[in-house]
Amino acid sequence: MDITTYVILFAVSLVAGCFDAIAGGGGLLTLPAMMLAGLSPVTAIATNKMQSSAAAVSATYAFARKGLIGWKSGLPIALAAAVAAVLGALSVNLLPKSVVSAVIPFVLIGIAIYFGMARKLGDADAKARVSRTTFLLAVAPAIGFYEGIFGPGAGSFYMAAYVALLGYGAIKATAHTKLTNAAGSLGALGLFAFTGSIDWVVGLVMAAGAFAGAQIGSIMAMRVGAKLIRPLLVTISCLMALRLLLDPTNSIYQIFR
Repeated sequence: MDITTYVILFAVSLVAGCFDAIAGGGGLLTLPAMMLAGLSPVTAIATNKMQSSAAAVSATYAFARKGLIGWKSGLPIALAAAVAAVLGALSVNLLPKSVVSAVIPFVLIGIAIYFGMARKLGDADAKARVSRTTFLLAVAPAIGFYEGIFGPGAGSFYMAAYVALLGYGAIKATAHTKLTNAAGSLGALGLFAFTGSIDWVVGLVMAAGAFAGAQIGSIMAMRVGAKLIRPLLVTISCLMALRLLLDPTNSIYQIFR
């Protein structure tokens, strides 16, 4: 690659990192960009974990500096998700991806409808619907396993779970989603690094852009709160669902083609 391509990839990851810090979905930009730059789909997916990990770690750091992460409750949940993500990555061939790719878009649309139609998504906490123990032992590992075995929309699922099940406000839910995402992404990144699937030069360039972008996105989320997080989350969820539905390998696409 020439220097211009690296500059473009850095710029794309900068914008993607900003999106990731607020509502997720940065992969909608980075994966196509890497494949247009010449990376194979497998290498692009593996390398993308570097930029997504950098964005999640950067956002986690930004939220933690403001005291928005409860480490006593958040860290065990993140570790449970990370272990499940690694197990999911190791089990990637056990679950037919055609089934997952056909179902997930509709789950994402459901999340968009939930956040779009909910009477109020504020920054204050609400009453929890499940115990933290249930969330730790069942909910977080389930989403983490999905993140490892497939991935798209995991951030939206964490966000929805924190809001709907634990009653977290928008900013607090976003902060804990980034922590959980960081743990899961780092676990999957470690596995990809072990298998030698990563383009390290591209990955480091895009990780730098994602880290900087996530700092910007985190500041925006903390300053504007639910007024920014809610519409962006709805938009990103819909775009991810549309992207999956229009994938030529998706069984739903094949039916209606």
